[in-house]
Amino acid sequence: MGLFGQSKKSDPKELVREWQTKLRKESRQLDRQILGIQREEEKIKRSLKDAAKKGDKDVCRILAKEVVRSRKAIGKIHSAKAQIKSVEYSMNQQLATLRLSGSLQKSAEVMKSMQDLVKVSDVAASMRELSKEMMKAGLIEEMVDDAFESIDDQEELEEEAQEEVDKILWELTAGKLGEAPDAVRDTLPVPPKQKVAAAAAAAIESDSDEEDVTKMQERLEALRS
Repeated sequence: MGLFGQSKKSDPKELVREWQTKLRKESRQLDRQILGIQREEEKIKRSLKDAAKKGDKDVCRILAKEVVRSRKAIGKIHSAKAQIKSVEYSMNQQLATLRLSGSLQKSAEVMKSMQDLVKVSDVAASMRELSKEMMKAGLIEEMVDDAFESIDDQEELEEEAQEEVDKILWELTAGKLGEAPDAVRDTLPVPPKQKVAAAAAAAIESDSDEEDVTKMQERLEALRS
């Protein structure tokens, strides 16, 4: 506080450095979130392989969908990290500009990145607050309300994503379930009828552990939220 209780005006350089610190903190938090999702994904993959050995196709497909969701979530987090890195780079440019002009310059690049970041649920709250600080400092224009609407990361898999599920099944069950990628599909031999019959019989006899699958889904959901 300044004299007579008046607030001291923030130094632009201090503001930029403070923003950089917050951005780096968010980026590290995203790294930890990625690691958590990857650890849970490994558990799911092991369970999927066990279910495949038992011939439990239904459980395998449920778990394969969770693997697809995990990879999509990680992809979105990596995109968010790239946006944060872009804003960090712009902050470095602002520091260089401050040495010459002594004031912050409006940045369309920062505006675009922040609009994208406030739509990512993993960092939406913190990026929303940071955007307000940047608007107050004159770095970016005021955002319209719909820019603050979060994207639902837990949307149902679209029809085209079923191909990804089949690829995961193929990858993790050594070709026993799912469909091969297009690149190798034409070169695969037709499985003998005996093997098909044996797989069907195993599927009928196998018992699924739905409780364990549900617990895995809940843990993964918590990491993604």
